Amino acid sequence: MRTSQDIRSDILSVLTSIAPEVEPEEIDDHTLLRDQVDLDSMDWLNFLVGIHKRLSVDIPESDYQKLRTVADLVGYVQRHTMTP
Repeated sequence: MRTSQDIRSDILSVLTSIAPEVEPEEIDDHTLLRDQVDLDSMDWLNFLVGIHKRLSVDIPESDYQKLRTVADLVGYVQRHTMTP
């Protein structure tokens, strides 16, 4: 079973693939991600699609506005991932 730290690492890996200038260790899990990282709307969409592909979790467009911090994303992935 994947831990929240594993999920966080994968999320940050996806983020750095889209924004290579990001230093993962400087990301605060509870601060708005878009305030910490300069992502335009297309980069944000690519980021969410990357999370979908990497973590096999569907993220409907209606949920995009709920995913504002790394903590939001980790919790969302945990709630929407089937456990074996």
